Amino acid sequence: MKRILPLFPLFLIACFLPVFAADRPNVVIVFTDDQGYGDLACYGNKETKTPRLDQLAKEGMKFTSFYTQTVCGPSRSALLTGRYPCRSGGWGMPASEVTFGELMQKAGYQTACIGKWDVSNRRAIMERMPNAQGFDYYFGALGANDRGGVKFHENNEAAGTSRDMGELTTLYTDKSIEFLKKKRDPKKPFVLYLAHTMMHTIIDASDRFRGKSKGGLYGDVVEEFDYETGRLLDALDELGLSKNTLFIYTSDNGPWNQDKYTKRKKGHPPGSIFWGSSGPLRNGKGSCYEGGYRLPCIVRWPGKVPAGKESDAVFATIDFMPTFANLCGFKVPADRVIDGIDQTDLLMGKSEKGRETFYFDRAGIRKGKWKYLQAKAHFYGYAREDDRPEEEELYDLEKDLGETTNLAKKYPEIVAELRKLTAELPAYRPDERR
Repeated sequence: MKRILPLFPLFLIACFLPVFAADRPNVVIVFTDDQGYGDLACYGNKETKTPRLDQLAKEGMKFTSFYTQTVCGPSRSALLTGRYPCRSGGWGMPASEVTFGELMQKAGYQTACIGKWDVSNRRAIMERMPNAQGFDYYFGALGANDRGGVKFHENNEAAGTSRDMGELTTLYTDKSIEFLKKKRDPKKPFVLYLAHTMMHTIIDASDRFRGKSKGGLYGDVVEEFDYETGRLLDALDELGLSKNTLFIYTSDNGPWNQDKYTKRKKGHPPGSIFWGSSGPLRNGKGSCYEGGYRLPCIVRWPGKVPAGKESDAVFATIDFMPTFANLCGFKVPADRVIDGIDQTDLLMGKSEKGRETFYFDRAGIRKGKWKYLQAKAHFYGYAREDDRPEEEELYDLEKDLGETTNLAKKYPEIVAELRKLTAELPAYRPDERR
């Protein structure tokens, strides 16, 4: 008996381990590029049809105050690390940054990244590529398609090029489904980070969708996204994975919708418009107004995330890592500042509260309903906005979502408080200024 008793607790642990493992979700993140807040029908678009994403919103939770970053590389480093770009490096994200992929690997997850990477300065720097930053499998382009072409890598090897931008959405979805069906280890939970190239700059749709929507070429691309996201959802259903998969759909930043971009279409088909809609929000990509940062976000986990719920709580991509840590069984790094917070209770419908504050780079901050912006603050030269005043700005986002009425002079004490908070965020590193 004395020899058996010490083994009894171990027996209990062994019995419960499979239960704990089964409770850990698979994670799928679909991350589009330059998609506007108002591009989807479920976010108010009247021209473009998005039945699969509308259905996803009915099956999960739709967030209306979800924040990413205002340009692409910084948005990706923030998502991967749970840290604002001033810490995580944006396009120049150093190898020393720790991604959720690395932490999930150590927690027993199989990890895959497909699509646009864009945090290794768009070059094949091995220690900063996906395989070295926590992803077992990678297929995609290290940078954007600004000149109408992409260069693919599969893991660390060059894997050809393409100038057919209309094939990319289907190609990346095919690779994602191939991972699920042929490369996935059924004994492990998995994370799939699918970062699309569309709808960035030189947009195009396949023959199946080109010319079919009421929203022009851009609308065609949105409707193809909807269809291809539906294919991915169908694959999860077919494989019996949907019930235990946390599925997240969002985008990296707002659309290229400033007037100055109509004058440089950078190789687009004649007459085409390559940007979407910010809906009721002001401005778009590169801007510190809401249209640059606030994006659609839909989250589904059947039986866990309440179905058909809409939340205006402040939630952000930097919150993904701490939330995954709670749900997937790992700890966030203790040797560095993690700006994200665990939003599990918000996702599970146990709380209505989200973040109290969110920084708009070093341009300003949101705290509760108030949003403060410094006078004429810019950080990204190629995406500077032309309508910023030479004065501090304060908006009540509950009453003025479109940021039309500057209340800074009316509430100087609030301006002073938020100005002080804004100054506490570190300055950008030199390699972040592109």
